[in-house]
Amino acid sequence: MLRLLGNIIWFVLGGVVMGLAWWLVGVLAMITIVGIPWARSCFVIGTFSFFPFGKEAVSRRDLTGVDDIGTGAFGLVGNIIWFIFAGVWLAIGHLMSAVACFITIIGIPFGIQHLKLALIALSPVGQTVVSSDRQRWVD
Repeated sequence: MLRLLGNIIWFVLGGVVMGLAWWLVGVLAMITIVGIPWARSCFVIGTFSFFPFGKEAVSRRDLTGVDDIGTGAFGLVGNIIWFIFAGVWLAIGHLMSAVACFITIIGIPFGIQHLKLALIALSPVGQTVVSSDRQRWVD
């Protein structure tokens, strides 16, 4: 119930803006054709940005234990390209939103969430969104 309330407050007080920003970047990436791989990530993380409480972004390598095209060398190149063209701008948006949230005590958890999303915005290739309730296995 607390996650639902947090997600509703988040959405109304700013989550919708950054979620739409992610989706806008996704649409622009789709238009370029070569940006389609990044567009999919934009839509997934944009949806995560709309309702982040109860979910987390994790590396697919950590989740599955194996490398894939997004967690290896191609993922690194993809993240560098992403950072230059879109990542830094989305991160700045999340940082500005975090500062606005930190003005009030009630907004601190929302500001922390924006900081987490800013880090994801810098290098989303190789990341996936999972439920926070999932079983964690320790090696």
